[in-house]
Amino acid sequence: MAKAFTPKVVTANALLEGDAVWLTEDDRWTRDIAEAELLTDEAHAELRLMEAQWRQDEIAGAYLADAKASDHGPVPTHFREEFRTRGPSNYFHGKQTEA
Repeated sequence: MAKAFTPKVVTANALLEGDAVWLTEDDRWTRDIAEAELLTDEAHAELRLMEAQWRQDEIAGAYLADAKASDHGPVPTHFREEFRTRGPSNYFHGKQTEA
């Protein structure tokens, strides 16, 4: 029996900066997962992923990540994705130094 589809977001890494980014409903890349488009239909999610993968001049490594709705927009459901929302972890740089 096939596994039931769970909500997803399209995520990737920004090509120049390397930051984790998420695809919004209006086709922007955002560094805030709360702005991401939450995809609840499997066919639509696959279509959005294919569209994102064509944008190789902006991002690298696009894939669908499990997420769920919250009062503030999508939130990750897996530790790996939660970790990616915090930025690079090798040392403080970029947005981490501003916190």
